[in-house]
Amino acid sequence: MPNERNKSHHVQRNHAIQRSASYDAETRIKMVEAIVRPLILKDEDYQTVMEKMLDNFNQGLGKDTHNNAKVKMFQTYVRSVPDGTEEGEFLALDLGGTNFRVLLISLKGQEVNMESKIYLIPQQIMLGTGTQLFDHIADCIFKFMKEHQLLDKVLPLGFTFSFPCRQVGLAHAILTTWTKGFKCEGVEGNDIVQLLHEAIKRRGDIEVECLAVINDTVGALMSCAHSERSCAIGLILGTGTNACYIEKLENCGLWDADYDDPKEVIINTEWGAFGDDGALDFLMTDYDRLVDKHSINTGKQIYEKMISGMYMGEIARLVMERLRKNGLLFRGRGSQELSTRGRFYTKYVSEIESDVDDGFKNTKQVFDELNIEEFTEDDCRIAQYVCQAVSTRAAYLASAGIACLLNKMGRPEVVVGVDGSLYRFHPHFHDLMMEKVQKLAPDIRFKLMLSHDGSGKGAALVAAVANRLRDEKAKRITDGMTGVTVQD
Repeated sequence: MPNERNKSHHVQRNHAIQRSASYDAETRIKMVEAIVRPLILKDEDYQTVMEKMLDNFNQGLGKDTHNNAKVKMFQTYVRSVPDGTEEGEFLALDLGGTNFRVLLISLKGQEVNMESKIYLIPQQIMLGTGTQLFDHIADCIFKFMKEHQLLDKVLPLGFTFSFPCRQVGLAHAILTTWTKGFKCEGVEGNDIVQLLHEAIKRRGDIEVECLAVINDTVGALMSCAHSERSCAIGLILGTGTNACYIEKLENCGLWDADYDDPKEVIINTEWGAFGDDGALDFLMTDYDRLVDKHSINTGKQIYEKMISGMYMGEIARLVMERLRKNGLLFRGRGSQELSTRGRFYTKYVSEIESDVDDGFKNTKQVFDELNIEEFTEDDCRIAQYVCQAVSTRAAYLASAGIACLLNKMGRPEVVVGVDGSLYRFHPHFHDLMMEKVQKLAPDIRFKLMLSHDGSGKGAALVAAVANRLRDEKAKRITDGMTGVTVQD
């Protein structure tokens, strides 16, 4: 249990501090506590985070405040989760890096069968033209459909496109800027679905209709909602962090489409930017400020920099370096690796915290990889204490965000679909979040559910739901034309 774990770390801390340097015991304890204390927040701090976050959410949703809002609250145009009636074969595309996936997903009730293949995006295409990129994607789709004997079929498709986009419809997303090493000219400022359809048309030998383009948070939500209808939040805790949730249309000031049923839509919060307006300055530490200063996007994604896998290891490294320089770790001697920015990987935090006894097998292996030649078991305990402080703050900050969404939605019971390497591989993140969300949203029953392949299965499910809703709407119109009164 997290409480027992915290007590254990308290005991380990005192034991380690007393024996780690040439100060008297009381001085040593005070010095280490002073260095680590800024990372240990109170419940009142997390309540303040929730209040400020709710204000940011409402600004992003508001018609008059959206343009200046830091947390953008983009509407995804995804209006409904699966209801279990979706059937058929669907294609899914997953583009978010040098590897591109094509998937065939067969749905029948709760039954889901998936087949997929990974295709490499060569660097010359990543840096070429948009036409070359989408022709390559279309070629991969053709090869996949031929291999699976699908060339004579017209299949609906969902597209997970993990680059910054401005969504202007369920199947319309404008690329705002390339990231992750891509720089294809002629794509920024254009609708990626239109570019895909044009490439497919140029080939003339496959028929595919992209019904939806999504990001990974929506995929996580939809993937879990297929088996848990009460899933209404999608959360990513990996290299970065983001969340989406189901919002009532009446709260969406920018809604510009039909106001028919269902009167709700999934909102992509882009909550990583929370704090870019100074809202989190009250709890930023010197370590956070250094991480931000040396990042490629100084002053941006402040909330994300306190939580996600891209930054957590560096925060822990900065704390340990300060301890070392004060003679409280490794007898004041470290290594070039420990002194190198970015060299203490976030996976080390998970590995160090996975040690459950005094053997410190994982911790000693991490020290070996960092070429730290002299260390004691007390050093191992202090490293665990530092990693625990960093990861606990991250988990609690993410919990404050989830609790804010739960309270805002006001549903009595909600499943949160979670994906990302940080959540998957950290040994205590799930338990820490369960503990803190329960405290911050005490009136709501919730469950954290690991999402399985949201970028693949989730994309196909969005296409399947869009297909179902389109058929239902067509039927309502037909019924209306044959004399049945339909409110549309």
